[in-house]
Amino acid sequence: MFDLIFVVAIATAGQQLHHAIIENHLWHALPSYLMVFFALWWAWMNFSWFASAYDNDDALYRCLTFVQIVGSLVMAAGIPDVFRSQDFDIIIVGYVIMRLALVTQWLRAAKHDPERRVTAYRYAIGIVLVQIGWLVANFAHVLSIPLFLCLVVFELFVPIYAEKHSPTPWHPHHIVERYALLTIIVLGESIVGSFNAIRDALAAQSINIPAVFLMIGGLMLMFAMWWAYFDRSEQHHHFKGVRPFVWGYGHYFVFVSIAAVGAALAAAVDVTTHHAHISDLYMGVIVAVSVVLYTTCIWMLYEFECLAGISKWFYPITALIILCIPFICNNVGYSVFAMGIVYTLRLFISNKFIEDIEPKQV
Repeated sequence: MFDLIFVVAIATAGQQLHHAIIENHLWHALPSYLMVFFALWWAWMNFSWFASAYDNDDALYRCLTFVQIVGSLVMAAGIPDVFRSQDFDIIIVGYVIMRLALVTQWLRAAKHDPERRVTAYRYAIGIVLVQIGWLVANFAHVLSIPLFLCLVVFELFVPIYAEKHSPTPWHPHHIVERYALLTIIVLGESIVGSFNAIRDALAAQSINIPAVFLMIGGLMLMFAMWWAYFDRSEQHHHFKGVRPFVWGYGHYFVFVSIAAVGAALAAAVDVTTHHAHISDLYMGVIVAVSVVLYTTCIWMLYEFECLAGISKWFYPITALIILCIPFICNNVGYSVFAMGIVYTLRLFISNKFIEDIEPKQV
């Protein structure tokens, strides 16, 4: 329930990015998108790791979770204001609602887990102090990108500092499941966004051959991104070669790139149907960069330390090819189709290659 409600806010951020792209305002909107997505992802991530350690599913826990759900909806309501005028008032109020509900959860954990009481208090105090920082910076009208980044650093530091005393008893399999579930949900929202753009084009009777190639290629890209994330999923359960904090924090770029691909594909539909103010080349580059960011994250988090030999470099080679495609194809529809073909073939070939070189289990 929490994830499904939460993704409403993610979808809202994706829609705003989509509109910014087709109006040729990407560079103006990109900082807003990244900042909004951090707030959404960070609130979700902190709740997920807390729940992995201390979810007792009692009445008070559920009520506090409901408060966090309310906070996520308030955040979603404030997202358009951020993109339109850099007004963070509503989204910060929603964010603070979510975070203070989590503080209450940590205080409960401190009461019932004496062994990790100091850890829980560190979380609670650290979160409160940073929320004061957000409120003062925003309502004193001094919140800027540098100050935002400073507060982000403090947010990221709180769990690192708290866990040093006595790590919380989170469960790796549960964490992997939560991240995988959100990955599927964000992929689904991205597909829905692209479908809505296609539906609008059909209603306007402006579908053409490049748009058809775009539809097929976009679906192939989403399929390949799903395949890449869940490829050899047994590796994910052990955080092989990657520390838990790096794995958890690194997923910001996984989620932000998935949502960006969805927004870019929806905008690409508008480009192919002549309802956007940007060129095919520029649109193709936006799609390619979003896909390459996702590909690089998957490679670094899951593949780099787990593979050896030539198979270790399949992802970087694929990323380079995808970056070149928009400069070869003269239409974004054909570019996306080629990207989908390349990404899917890469996964098929690499899996066959690994199957051939790995010894069979008996």
